[in-house]
Amino acid sequence: MMHTIYLVDDEVNLNRVLVKYLEQEGWQVKSFTSGEAAASAIIEKPDLWILDIMLPDLDGFQLIKRIKAHDETTPVIFISARDEDIDKIIGLEMGSDDYIAKPFLPRELVIRVKKILARAYATPKTGLIRYGDYTIYPEKRVIEENGQEIDLTSKEYDLLILFATQIGTPMSREQILVSVWGDDYFGSDRVVDDLVRRVRKKLSKLELETIYGIGYRLVAA
Repeated sequence: MMHTIYLVDDEVNLNRVLVKYLEQEGWQVKSFTSGEAAASAIIEKPDLWILDIMLPDLDGFQLIKRIKAHDETTPVIFISARDEDIDKIIGLEMGSDDYIAKPFLPRELVIRVKKILARAYATPKTGLIRYGDYTIYPEKRVIEENGQEIDLTSKEYDLLILFATQIGTPMSREQILVSVWGDDYFGSDRVVDDLVRRVRKKLSKLELETIYGIGYRLVAA
């Protein structure tokens, strides 16, 4: 499957280099050097966005709000010269799937794009998962509560599936990081706590238990 990727970065030389590397993987790439230009293309619904945070007009945080308002399931990767944990957490709270601090090797970005596309557009799995009033449809990456669909970001859904398929099993923060973000993620494990908090807020009937000093566990409904 040929995926479409939209790249937004105002550093022209870096933009060109990244486009070249992404296109070498067989992906269709469209690039922008301003947030406003990118915002006008949101309705085109690419398979993945790569956003620089520090743009001269509409910044990456403003842009992801518009992207997620149009389609919350679209994967987003942030790239930024700012390497602060707070920026990473804000990005994840807003629904991003990854955060890469500059400078980075173009191949690192390619590897992360591959992993996110593989997770987001995996071959559908048959069957469904029931947990109390919740019904999870893996083939559609959808969860419903008493027939009403609940909007989850890609990362929130990945966390849900991780626990729903291993009910009662304690998960350390490190295990969650590897399963949800991939083993090439380097950053604070605070992002796990933030993701769990968001899932708890959206799925209030989910018995997601904190195991102090270890991590989390989903208790049987």
